[in-house]
Amino acid sequence: MKKILIVDDEPNIRELLYQILEDFEVYDVKIIKAQDGKRALEMVKKYVPDIIYLDIMLPEINGYDICKELKHSNEYKDIYVILLTAKGQELDKKRGLEVGADMYITKPFDPDFIVEKTSELLGIDIF
Repeated sequence: MKKILIVDDEPNIRELLYQILEDFEVYDVKIIKAQDGKRALEMVKKYVPDIIYLDIMLPEINGYDICKELKHSNEYKDIYVILLTAKGQELDKKRGLEVGADMYITKPFDPDFIVEKTSELLGIDIF
């Protein structure tokens, strides 16, 4: 079973991403949500997701630190981490790539792009 973890401290963003991705559940994809960095790491250890949509500005542990920890771990380094954030400055993007993020998307984001990218990464053609 493929798994997607959505991590954002804003309930509306978590729910929006879930709604964008929920069609993947028909293809046996589990969607998990976390509201802070600490809970995100707990969910990673429990479920080992294939993709994480990760906000940067989070309570407890920020997205940069989570990404860095995962990418420096033999067990979790292959998880595809997409930083999805309002922080759109070049310096922020550079830091995101330096900590090992596989992709950096700024808010507001294009829902169609999220679906297309997820489809591509999971190898599921939902179109």
